[in-house]
Amino acid sequence: MMEEKKTLSPEDKKMLRSVFWRSWTMNASRTGATQYHALGVIYTLLPVINRFYKTDAERAEAIVRHTTWFNATMHINNFIMGLVAAMEKQNSEDKSFDTNSITAIKASLMGPISGIGDSFFWGILRVLAAGIGISLASAGSPLGALVFLVLYNVPAFLIHYYALMSGYMVGESFIKRLYESGGMRLLTKASGMIGLMMMGCMTASTVKFKTIVSVAVEGSKEPIMLQKYLDQLFIGIVPLCVTLLAFYLLRNKHVNVNYVMLGIMLLGIVLGLLGIC
Repeated sequence: MMEEKKTLSPEDKKMLRSVFWRSWTMNASRTGATQYHALGVIYTLLPVINRFYKTDAERAEAIVRHTTWFNATMHINNFIMGLVAAMEKQNSEDKSFDTNSITAIKASLMGPISGIGDSFFWGILRVLAAGIGISLASAGSPLGALVFLVLYNVPAFLIHYYALMSGYMVGESFIKRLYESGGMRLLTKASGMIGLMMMGCMTASTVKFKTIVSVAVEGSKEPIMLQKYLDQLFIGIVPLCVTLLAFYLLRNKHVNVNYVMLGIMLLGIVLGLLGIC
């Protein structure tokens, strides 16, 4: 890593330092359900965009490209920022560069990066630091809180920094090799598929519908439960239809996402009051 760092030009180091300090605001900015941390991503990458793109039109195109939804674990998400910075540099130098690959890489890495980051930062580092700090505090030591802050924040700070540097260094050579081997098109397609799979899993696990409507049948002791037949027809058919309808409204009718969310909320309230679900 140190040998790779020496190959960075003074301009690269200055740019990455600016990106590093700006990246602390990334997870603090939220711009709605369709963009989430996109505003923080744009603010973080502005030094990259302003350096590599010379015209306002090119810069505007790059900014619009990063208005897509983004969410990954703090600190380790800087690896994605470093990789994206290298790809933006490549795009500014190569007119045949596929800009869709930048968005695809971001979408495909959010899940794996967050899986690693959440497990390490929230499941290991924070628990370990808190355990040591609490044990000191319970023994009457005033250093308990300080030890917790140091044990958690020092590794987090270092990972935050070196993840950015690693992403930028790996990205520059990685992208070049991909283009030479013709693998960028395959990677873009695979990344898009992974992103769609992630969204599908999120939809299946978060959008729920279960009706309690029953139909009484003459001569039968037990009523027919509508939900049972819906599940036999297609498990999750109602959540799927609601999701596809929302997607259709957002994609083709350009309906404001807040109206769609409000409509779904009101529909749920009405169905609940009527005793349908």
